[in-house]
Amino acid sequence: MLNSVSMSPANYILFTLLICVFALLIWGNWRYDVVAFGALVVGVLTGVVPTAKAFSGFGHPATIIVALVLIVSRGLSNSGAIELLSKNIVDASRSVRMHIAVMSSFAAALSAVMNNVAALAMLMPIDVQVATRAKRSPALTLMPVSFASILGGMITLIGTPPNIVVAEFRNTALGAPFGMFDFTPVGLACAVAGLIFMVGIGWRLLPAASLSQDAPTELFELGEYVAELLVAEKSSAIGTQVRDLDDVAEENEVAIVGLARRGKRMPGMARRVEIRAGDTLVVEAHPDSIDKLVGVLNLEYVRGSEAGKQLLAAEDLHFAEVVVPTGARIAGRSALSLRLLYRHGVTLLGVSRRGRRFTERVRKLTIQEGDVLLLLGPADRVPGAISWLGCLPLAERGLQVVQRSRAWFTVGVFAAAVIAASLGWIYLPIALGAVAVVMVLLNIVPVRQLYDSVEWPVVVLLGSMIPIGGALETSGGTTLVADGLLRVTAGASPAIVLTLLMIITMTLSDVMNNVATAVITAPIALDLANRLGVNPDPFLMGVAVAASCAFLTPIGHKNNTMILGPGGYGFGDYWRMGLPLEILIIVVSVPMLLIVWPL
Repeated sequence: MLNSVSMSPANYILFTLLICVFALLIWGNWRYDVVAFGALVVGVLTGVVPTAKAFSGFGHPATIIVALVLIVSRGLSNSGAIELLSKNIVDASRSVRMHIAVMSSFAAALSAVMNNVAALAMLMPIDVQVATRAKRSPALTLMPVSFASILGGMITLIGTPPNIVVAEFRNTALGAPFGMFDFTPVGLACAVAGLIFMVGIGWRLLPAASLSQDAPTELFELGEYVAELLVAEKSSAIGTQVRDLDDVAEENEVAIVGLARRGKRMPGMARRVEIRAGDTLVVEAHPDSIDKLVGVLNLEYVRGSEAGKQLLAAEDLHFAEVVVPTGARIAGRSALSLRLLYRHGVTLLGVSRRGRRFTERVRKLTIQEGDVLLLLGPADRVPGAISWLGCLPLAERGLQVVQRSRAWFTVGVFAAAVIAASLGWIYLPIALGAVAVVMVLLNIVPVRQLYDSVEWPVVVLLGSMIPIGGALETSGGTTLVADGLLRVTAGASPAIVLTLLMIITMTLSDVMNNVATAVITAPIALDLANRLGVNPDPFLMGVAVAASCAFLTPIGHKNNTMILGPGGYGFGDYWRMGLPLEILIIVVSVPMLLIVWPL
């Protein structure tokens, strides 16, 4: 009979703390790193997390490895290695099914050797461009590519943070970590099964409404909103500079994008040019808003002319559509609060959120992850503004000069480090650290990009949750959870218990961060295995697999959030393809776990 474990005061505090963390992460209005660090502070103040271990998570090998993998991923991108490979596989003439097969396979393979979020960040603009050229909806392909990048991350240790967390937990608990390719047999089987499903029928399960939208050019119908407005003799704009009209323009939901005089456009956006009678203002807005501005400033329409469009296309003025990924500088803030126009001379013209356009006071709109932004500014300044905002361009990338001559050298250095770490010659964090140092010394990753490459919210999340997870284990909290699961499955085989554990882990990962899920459930998996008297490795591997499989919602995984806007998906679109995929992963992974890691 199972021994029952009583709840201690520390357990009550820890479980209450974790419930609050889960609730706040699901709520989503506070950033997960703030929630996790706040929980750590509360844990220390209440005494359930020892003061001496309060910041031990920030020096934990799992935290260091995650940060280094992100830096190395940036180096692989900067060297042009990914670009060289992608150019040889992208072909807009392929059928949808063949494109999904090729692009998803490439995404999975790429995610196996670098962070899966970084892999999708590089492939998503390519996929959108192909959709544009092929005149089909990006919704057909973006979700399969995103899901494939998640599946590919399960294949190796460095593909996804949950694998790193579980591997290092095993090192702490059992004296040795999982190796680089210990995840490969089960992860590869799941990835192959998932790819076959998505290529075969998965993409057809997406709602017809999402699939019917046009390529991303439909997100902003610029031609309809471009107009020429003549500055009449009695206009109140005369004698002011263009920038002095910002407040009036914003009040009337209009963006002033240029000024023409005697038929010639003034340089850039003519922000400091004094307006004269007879000048032409070029504006972008909804027709109703343009009419409001005409009335307020006593302007006149210039009818039947294409000059407005020509002015916008002339010289160095440039439009750019970008997507806001997780961790972007602008996420949770507005263009006005960032002083985007003042700092970079670039203005935010529109926001698309899950297919909805925003043209009213967009500079003050709080931007969310997954939004698509329409930017306008001088062509030589827009790329720098995109990089500074932390966004991803949906059109041509061109954010920096790619060092193509060093592509194969970079790949060679990275491969050597992976081999050395896999053979046990060099400790993995040291091997990855050496690669990062080489990339910085050779300016493949410039010093200015070094810290920008690291996703600091994830580092803070890991550093905060690891001590809490440790406290839960030492207080007997994991034993309580394991005891409850064993009572629910009384008399069932260990395989059934493993399946239930994976389902619970998957469910948690669908609504909260997968790293936090792995940190909490890994100790529970070990406790379950110990109480059943079986090999803990299949249980730990099961947690790694399940924590990575977040396919039901756009908030479960960063990759799902990134495609939300560009694909025009709704919150409820993900489960249509994601639920069958999660069931398939359970069906495939449980037998594979028991074969590769016998009980």
